[in-house]
Amino acid sequence: MSDQRRPWSTGPRRALIAGIGAAALLAGGFAIGPSAFGEAAPGKHPAAEIHKPSPMPDRIILTPTDTPATSQRVTWRAEATAEWAQAEILEAPKALGQVAPPTGALTNVKAIATTPVNTSLGYASTYHTAEFTNLKPNTRYSYRVGDGTNWSEWIDFTTAASNFEPFSFIYYGDAQNYIDSAVPRVFRQAFADRPKAKAIVNAGDLIDTANSEEQWGQWFKAGSFIDGQINNISVPGNHEWSGGAVSSFWSPQFPYPRNGPAWGDSPALDRTAYYIDYQGVRFIGLNTNVQGSTDLMNAQTAWLKNVLETNPHKWTVVTFHHPVYSTASGRNNPIVRAQWGPLFEEHGVDLVLQGHDHTYGRGSTTASRKSATVHDSTVYAVSVSGGKMYDVSGTNWTSNGADIMSSSEDTQLYQLIDVSEDSIRYEARYANGQHHDGVVIRKNDAGERTVNEIRTPENTVGEQAIVNRTAVEMKGKLKVSAYGYDPGEKVTVYLRNTKAEEGKNGVFVGYKTADELGRLTYNFELPPSAKKGSTHVVYLDSPNQKITSPVITVTK
Repeated sequence: MSDQRRPWSTGPRRALIAGIGAAALLAGGFAIGPSAFGEAAPGKHPAAEIHKPSPMPDRIILTPTDTPATSQRVTWRAEATAEWAQAEILEAPKALGQVAPPTGALTNVKAIATTPVNTSLGYASTYHTAEFTNLKPNTRYSYRVGDGTNWSEWIDFTTAASNFEPFSFIYYGDAQNYIDSAVPRVFRQAFADRPKAKAIVNAGDLIDTANSEEQWGQWFKAGSFIDGQINNISVPGNHEWSGGAVSSFWSPQFPYPRNGPAWGDSPALDRTAYYIDYQGVRFIGLNTNVQGSTDLMNAQTAWLKNVLETNPHKWTVVTFHHPVYSTASGRNNPIVRAQWGPLFEEHGVDLVLQGHDHTYGRGSTTASRKSATVHDSTVYAVSVSGGKMYDVSGTNWTSNGADIMSSSEDTQLYQLIDVSEDSIRYEARYANGQHHDGVVIRKNDAGERTVNEIRTPENTVGEQAIVNRTAVEMKGKLKVSAYGYDPGEKVTVYLRNTKAEEGKNGVFVGYKTADELGRLTYNFELPPSAKKGSTHVVYLDSPNQKITSPVITVTK
């Protein structure tokens, strides 16, 4: 009889033991690296292979037209000739795949532009643009792009409403560096927070080297499918600028409306300065890379003035790269500030969204301050989404008549902006989704506005009410003003003796309701209890604020 206990042969047994050991190590939370077996570490995969184009479409991105309620542009990259580059579109059905679109529902659209771009990786990347027209406002569509054989996946987008409707958009400062590692989580978190956003605003320096195929490939990978379903509104930064011209990738990727300042005579401004009217908001893009050219800056300034004067909408958002008020130490853009700053204030621009400084800063002009937490002018923001950081300095703000209300360094951020009929809510969040800061801009039909810091336990208490005088005769008249309320918020007015027991409200004076901008003004006569020589504060108590005035002395 054969011995049933005969050991296995040495080779297979060793292999089995090694397998069991490796499995045990993996099960225990350990892994054996290649060096344990004497193997060389993997080589870096070549960029030319990673980003090489193929017949399959990639880098799919939506850019708005002059009429975003009834038309839409889409751009993609693929190895296809102009003859075959095409798209298909239909109103978004309940199902696709095994379910064929109804007869006549599908429209085929030939590409209107096919542009090969010579790249830094030794091949050409060919971009195609198709424009969908005769669309219905506020309607969801499904589309795909390709060459008739090689198609992208089906992607959905929704056209703009023909008139004002509330919507959200996302704003990014410079991505530029660490695009393949640190930037994607910012883009994904922003999309997770606002999956129904209608637009993404990029304030320049999307990449670091203007004509780098590798970096443009990384930027598109960071945005991934998001770019194919949300409109992109971008302006070039200095890193999209090379040799006095915009990147050769810019126009093929971002075919924005040609409604800018004399673009035919100034190719530097072609598709780098433009405006888009989207669902009740006028978005204006400007090119700050041409500050060295008096003619080009003057052309933009004259155009900007006209675009602001003829704006039919309640809300205005302007974006460009080099800030009016720089947040990074030692930086300054006096030409931008001198030429455009007064126009923003005069014409009631609501948001100015900028980049370049690799820091975060937000504020408004000092002259527009109404209280500790409220202004009534344009909001200027500088932000950064990428991993390259500079040191913060607020001196360029404070030395040029502006309050820097919030700043941050060594933080990646994204901004969520929600537009409603009577307000814009702006919030900056870190890459991990945590809140950093924000404001609520309220505007009435007369164009009056308040810019209110988002409330915190700290900024809703303390001395924030304003009185018209601090010395008042007995039974004299006093006016108190305050800001920062919700529209229609009910406020109880008290006169509190400074020697009163802590926690006491004081003498009841009356009630007042805040107006549509969260403002309050109340006139009253000092009560008989306010005797000569006594000192008091006005105390305003409401659901959202508990604030006081400066000390008032009763004189006689």
